[in-house]
Amino acid sequence: MVICSGGIILSRGKQPCDYRQVFNHDLSILVKKRNLTGYAQSKKSILKGDHKKKGVIIMDRIIRNTLGLFMIIFVVFFSVVSYQIVVENAYLSSLSSTYSYTCTITIDSPLSNVTLFIPVPADTSGNSPIVERFSARDIAGLPDDWVVTLYDTGKATMVRISAQVITPPRNTTPENPFTFTLSSEAESVRLIDTREPIKNSALFRPLREVRQVSCVPDSSKTNGTPLCYNYQTSLYADYRASPDALVFITSSITGKNRWKIFEPGSNEYTASMSLLMAGEKKGWENVKGFLQSTTGLYDAPDT
Repeated sequence: MVICSGGIILSRGKQPCDYRQVFNHDLSILVKKRNLTGYAQSKKSILKGDHKKKGVIIMDRIIRNTLGLFMIIFVVFFSVVSYQIVVENAYLSSLSSTYSYTCTITIDSPLSNVTLFIPVPADTSGNSPIVERFSARDIAGLPDDWVVTLYDTGKATMVRISAQVITPPRNTTPENPFTFTLSSEAESVRLIDTREPIKNSALFRPLREVRQVSCVPDSSKTNGTPLCYNYQTSLYADYRASPDALVFITSSITGKNRWKIFEPGSNEYTASMSLLMAGEKKGWENVKGFLQSTTGLYDAPDT
């Protein structure tokens, strides 16, 4: 056996080394190595390509899921905003705010040389929805011979009612008294605050001894959670009458907001005052008042 360079067995016996055989042998080994290297590289390339393909598929799924989630969020957001716009437009287009005022003077016998100072509902700044109506004599039921004059005392707004004589119809008796009813309605350009009218809305001022009380259940006003108060205010009366004459004066103001969002809704407050007097009077009188606020619905915008 003859061993040539590199320890390669080329032949057996005593034949000398043929370097062509060595060259061919080395060449074949080199080819095999290159083939193995190419195979390994090809395999790595295939595996790498598979990983890239899987990565692309996963990324594609993430993008699709993200876009789908974004579309869902967009649709929900658009629906909520559209609903809010519809609700607000319906509310604003149908909203109306109104003050309703009533004053009654009930007598059972004639009065003479009459002067009354009766509170007119006003807010804390002296603004009243009824003042202009009295100034224009746009008050339903106001007799032609009654002279009305408005006064602002700084603490309250009063209407002065003067008459030489106030005579009820002939069939008037203590059991069947006669009532003069003065009334007016006024639109408000602003939303009426029916939650806190003491601070922001028209009431019979000045208010004194305001005290929260329990509300009397009222089946006709089942919505909301009303708050009720007793208070004191003042009224001036100067007139001549028989000793047994009775005069009963009341006033009330209701501020109400109305709207329609799919169905009608409203909220309101009501304030009233009343005084019963006997015989002749000359001077200021304490008057009892009652206020009920926060009656109705408060689930609409800006309420």
